[in-house]
Amino acid sequence: MNRDLQFDADAEIDHEGPVTPYKQLAAILTARIERGDWEVNRAIPSELRLVQEYGLARSTVRRTIALLVEEGTVYVVPQRGMFVKGR
Repeated sequence: MNRDLQFDADAEIDHEGPVTPYKQLAAILTARIERGDWEVNRAIPSELRLVQEYGLARSTVRRTIALLVEEGTVYVVPQRGMFVKGR
C-alpha cells in the first residue's frame, strides 16, 4: 500500500473521497495495529464485524484483508480468523 496514505486509527470510511474504501480500511487497520489495539499473534475483528463496523461490502473487506496479508501486516488461519503478524 502507498505509505503516503495516512489515516487516523479512529477515522471513518470516506465513500466520496479519492482513495478507494478498501485502501482506506487497510490504512485504518494498520494504524490501529501500530497504535497497539491488537498485539502480535492476536486476532483482529472478524470479516463480518469489519463489514458492520465500517459499513462496507464483504467483498471490500476481503480485498482489504488480501492487501494486508500481501503486505505482511496480518496472516489468516482458516477457521480461526485474522491475526497480527510480527514485524
